[in-house]
Parts: sequence; structure tokens; C-alpha cells
Amino acid sequence: MTALSLHQVPTLVFGDHALDRAQQFLHDRGIQRPFLVTSPSNRLRAAQLHPGAHIDASTRREPTVAHFQALLATARAFQPDAVIGFGGGSPLDAAKLVAALCHSTQTLDAAWGIGNLAPRRLPLLCLPTTAGTGSEVSPNAILLDEAASSKKAVISPHLVPDAAFIDPSLTHTLPPHVTAATGLDALTHCIEAYTNQHAHPLVDTWALDGIRHIAAHLPTAVREPGNAGARTHIALGSLYGGLCLGPVNTAAVHALSYPLGSRHSIPHGHANAILLPHVFQFNAATTPHRHANVAIALGAAAKRSPQATAQAGCRQLWQLIAATGLEMRLSALHIAESEIPALAAEGLAVTRLMHNNPRPMTQQDAEHIYRAAFHGTLAG
Repeated sequence: MTALSLHQVPTLVFGDHALDRAQQFLHDRGIQRPFLVTSPSNRLRAAQLHPGAHIDASTRREPTVAHFQALLATARAFQPDAVIGFGGGSPLDAAKLVAALCHSTQTLDAAWGIGNLAPRRLPLLCLPTTAGTGSEVSPNAILLDEAASSKKAVISPHLVPDAAFIDPSLTHTLPPHVTAATGLDALTHCIEAYTNQHAHPLVDTWALDGIRHIAAHLPTAVREPGNAGARTHIALGSLYGGLCLGPVNTAAVHALSYPLGSRHSIPHGHANAILLPHVFQFNAATTPHRHANVAIALGAAAKRSPQATAQAGCRQLWQLIAATGLEMRLSALHIAESEIPALAAEGLAVTRLMHNNPRPMTQQDAEHIYRAAFHGTLAG
């Protein structure tokens, strides 16, 4: 069995009133000047965390390198004694990189990639207000490099926060389309973790359980935003997906979704949702047993063979995404069919994820997947 390294958050709190536990954590450690990274919609809730915090609420969807550099300059001027990320994946990723580089001489350019980041000196806390990215427990941070028109990643154990506080009640105010997109992002993490080249028994349990929680409860969370039970299940599934990211990461769905975000600003979870059934079907031909297990976790009935069960799972997945109300046709999102070769080439260039895919993918394969997504049709 291949050795697997798990880099876990030392303090992990899940459940209602976790926000109160975060306040106590800050108090107990004598933190006086935290730098708090959040989004405009979360400014008021973030202000409750600490009276001495400098709150920067400028981080929006898909943070860019330029935005991050401005954020880092603001943090360095404030000279914080801790960093807090409060919000969705974008503020959390930005906060993680601020904590790592604020008191460091290392540049962002030197940190890109896997295992290149210097040790972090500042304490780091993360509190998610969406249930999707799992960034609060992962070693990953993603920024959009506008000059290169691509997303870039820093992946390091030094980005794993010191503490994560996951309060499902913070997600109750999310609008339905955000609930859907972020929930399907978490589902993609779990599915790709279970089916990729580096899948491992230590991670399989999280991945399959995450799939079960999300598949069973996401439509309810979309329809009934205040349903506390459904929100808790989705938050738990998102946490499991985040725990999968460090050890085994994701694969072709994420790689192919990146150009949709960088070129057209399609929200990351929505882009994943559009591509997920098509990549699932493509990969199931190579690893039918693994995909059959995913199918059953999604709620499909076992069929006469793993191949048939996997195909049933693909249809189940399609129906689940449709039930959330997200648009599944790239053609309806102002993307020209003539762009498909370029999108495919850019997705294939994300080799750190493509190398994880269980089935090798060619330019022709990627174009076929994008075309199916363009028309919103599922083969079979």
C-alpha cells in the first residue's frame, strides 16, 4: 500500500455555536491584533469575532494575484498577530496565503506549486460560511493569475490552518444558486478523491460518506435554505471533501473547470457541476468498480454489473444536479463552441490534477467532454 501523509488541523470544531468557540480560542491565546479576511457580504458577521481585528472585506469571487498582493500589503502594514479567514473559499484561500507570507521574505512566485512554501509564522484560523471548498482544512490555496489567464495553486502543509470552526448555521443565508454550486463543488471533491489514481483507504471513508451526505440532502438545502438538518449534512460533506484534498486531491473535472473560471468567470462549483457527469462517464469506462461504489453512495441501485451500476450512477448524478436548478449547458453561458479546442488545451495543461485522473485524457477526449457539456447532453 502506498504511504499517505495526513496533515490535519490541530483544532477542529464542527456544529452550532462554533463561532462562539472561535471567539474563545482567540481569547485563550491572547490574540490582540488579528487580520481578518472576508467578503463584503460577511463584513458584519465577521466584526463579531474580535474587537481588535482589522477587517478587510475586499475579497470577492476568484481572487486574483493583483488583489492578493494588495491584501498582503495591507496586512503587513497592520502587523497582525494572527490571521482569520471568514467566508467562502476565496477569502479562506487568500487568508491562508496572507498568513504564510505576511512575515516572510518569500515571494508568491517562489511559493507556487507543491511543497515550495516556507514555514508559516502567524497563527491561522478559518471559518467557512459556505459548504463547498473545504479550504478550512486543506493545504491548498488558489489564485487567478490574470497575466497568464490561468489559475495557480500553492499547496503546502504550512497552509493547513491551526484551527477551523465549522458552524452550519452560518450557511443558512446562502441563496439557492450558491448553495447548489458550493455543494456540488464539495461533491466533486469527494467523487474525484475516491476515483483518482491516488485513492487510498484512509481517504475512501471520508469520500464515500461525503457523497452520501451531499447527494441525500443537497436538493433540500437548495429548496429550503433554513433547513438546519440539510445544512448540517451538506457542511459535513463539505468538510469530508476538504479532508480529502490534501492527501489525494482532485483530477480532470477540476482541471477542465479552471478555464471556465479564468476565461468566463463561471463560479468554480458551477463549472465543476457542468463537467462532472461527463468526466464521470468518461472515467467509469476505466474504473467501473470504483465508479459503481460512487453510484451506490449517490443513491443508485446496484445493477447486474459494475459497468451498469456506474452508468446508473451517472444518470443519478445528472438528475441530482438538475434538481438543484443549475444551468448545465455551456451554450447558455455565453461560451462559443469555437472556444472548445482552446478550453481543452488549457484544461489539459493543469497537469498536477490531470496526472491524478484514472484514465488518460487526450485533446480529442477533452474536446468531446466540452462539446457534450456545451449541448447539455449525456450519452447513454
